[in-house]
Amino acid sequence: MASYVLNTNGQLEPHLQQEWLLTNGLGGYCMSTVVGCNTRKYHGLLIAATLPPVGRIMCLSRIGETLILDNHQPHHEFSVCQFPTCFQPHGWQYLRRFELGDTAIWHYDIGGVSLTKELLPCWQHNTVALRYRLTPPPGRHATLQLQPFLALRDFHSTRRAAGAHVQSRIDGPVITVASDELTTTLATDNGYFTSAPDWWYDHFYAIAAGRGQDHIEDLYTPGHFTLDTDTPATLTLWASLTGDPRRNWDEQLELRRQSRWPVNGVNEKTSKLIRASQDFIVRRRTPGQQTPGTTIIAGYPWFADWGRDTMIALPGLLLSTNQFELARQVLSVFARYVDRGMIPNRFDDYNDEPSYNTVDASLWFINACHQYLNATNDQKTFAELLSPACLAIIDGYRHGTRYGIAMDETDGLITQGDANTQLTWMDAKTGGIAFTPRQGKAVEINALWYNALRLSGHNDLADRVARSFSQTFWISPYRGLYDVVDNTRKDDAIRPNQIFAVSLTHSPLTRDQQSAVVEVVRRELLTPVGLRSLAASDPNYIGVYDGPQMQRDRAYHNGTVWAWPIGAFLEAYLKVNDFNPSARAQVQQWLDPLIEHLNSTGCIGQISECFQGNAPHQPVAAPAQAWSVAEVLRILRLLET
Repeated sequence: MASYVLNTNGQLEPHLQQEWLLTNGLGGYCMSTVVGCNTRKYHGLLIAATLPPVGRIMCLSRIGETLILDNHQPHHEFSVCQFPTCFQPHGWQYLRRFELGDTAIWHYDIGGVSLTKELLPCWQHNTVALRYRLTPPPGRHATLQLQPFLALRDFHSTRRAAGAHVQSRIDGPVITVASDELTTTLATDNGYFTSAPDWWYDHFYAIAAGRGQDHIEDLYTPGHFTLDTDTPATLTLWASLTGDPRRNWDEQLELRRQSRWPVNGVNEKTSKLIRASQDFIVRRRTPGQQTPGTTIIAGYPWFADWGRDTMIALPGLLLSTNQFELARQVLSVFARYVDRGMIPNRFDDYNDEPSYNTVDASLWFINACHQYLNATNDQKTFAELLSPACLAIIDGYRHGTRYGIAMDETDGLITQGDANTQLTWMDAKTGGIAFTPRQGKAVEINALWYNALRLSGHNDLADRVARSFSQTFWISPYRGLYDVVDNTRKDDAIRPNQIFAVSLTHSPLTRDQQSAVVEVVRRELLTPVGLRSLAASDPNYIGVYDGPQMQRDRAYHNGTVWAWPIGAFLEAYLKVNDFNPSARAQVQQWLDPLIEHLNSTGCIGQISECFQGNAPHQPVAAPAQAWSVAEVLRILRLLET
């Protein structure tokens, strides 16, 4: 298992900016910063998925941690918390090292006491354990106090004490904290509990504040757990949704390790990417099925499983790592949701209902199904379930389905949407404003359509689409392809969407046109960490992504760098250069900065959703994104063949 080690040396920065993530296979997770200070409203030690992989609630937010030596002052508080005007306490001064692998481990030196904290999320359970090991110096007495702080709220919101009805109940060794219908149980395997119910006010979440979100929160504490010792000792604090949360640590750790995919025989880069990819594979209930299926979480901390993201990520996350049974389960889940020729774009966080509001997810589904067939030769699953779903999608698109998605009978191309809908992956819309209106015939949608027709054997129609595609979208060798064409406009903005007309298995372009598109994208959009969503030379380019929702959404697809399209660009570059050794070396060079991103800024061991359009391209948006990891892993595996 790939692991990461940071020597923190008692410093707050840059470790306040570095995040870590551990997941539980249900859609739940644990996440915070290296120093333990929650800077997002999504940060916490137990975020449970009550309707896997959604229905997520913030249970245990943080632990107040104090070490007292010989019952004397000062009390050494080694946790870290931010309030509107200050950090208090300053626990980072005691932190010497942080490790991330199957668990997260913090190593402290506190007044001569060696103390280690280790966090373990239980696999496929909404339960977490924190194990503290301390070794007092000879002849010294140590008292460890742990004060749990709970939010008991929807993970998108924040909690305030005013009007809240939170109660705690002590039932032997188990403490239950309840608010309305939400509960969390706490227990330790050592020490004793002192009841002292209280609220702590005005926790400040800096990243949420910068994003214009609710960023002040009050947290409830039922009291504190205490361990007194003169010798080396261990205390494990368990937290869960219901019942006695205590389990066997060693058994839970082994279960977690067994859930990980084998990485024997791969290099360090591949091993780290495989480790990152596993965080996104989670359970999902399937209609009409008694056992849960498998799906792909789009990103952490706030995304659920999105159809588009899942189908783009699946080849890299599952096929390139030979996880064929999981790939079959994921495709089977979505195949059963096909309705009117569409798969869902997303599932509701609260009632789990599917939303069919995308034009490209269904076409990416067809691409993923055929890649699965090529990788596995699983003719049975393909014939009985996947092929009928694919053909239903093609039929739906040919004859028309939701949101004006339909084939134009005059040229065979797919048109979609109107000024009020955002159906492609460039879908930012706030306050009724669509920031990248792409209604009409979008270039990547029709590249996907042509690819789907070829894959499905509709060759006569595919021939017609190929002719129309070049006539409709081709501009020149210098400009490549139009981004969108409709009855009133031809949008020649240079965006990464045109690269899919080259990268997909079947391209409607000539060889010279393919080479020209690759060069346009390289020249205008390529950065060390992905492709800009709009050329910097465009008057509508926005190079900074920050601020409130309206401001961020305006920049989201108008200059912000996205990691996931790098996969399509690099594969297209390899194709037009016949995968020759020079092209392979160049692709590896372009890929390395994103692989190095696993080790440095952002979320340790993960790849961010986006980066600033302007250099130095700092990570922004979701700090861990499935398709970002998947496409880097897919291309890395492609280079190994």
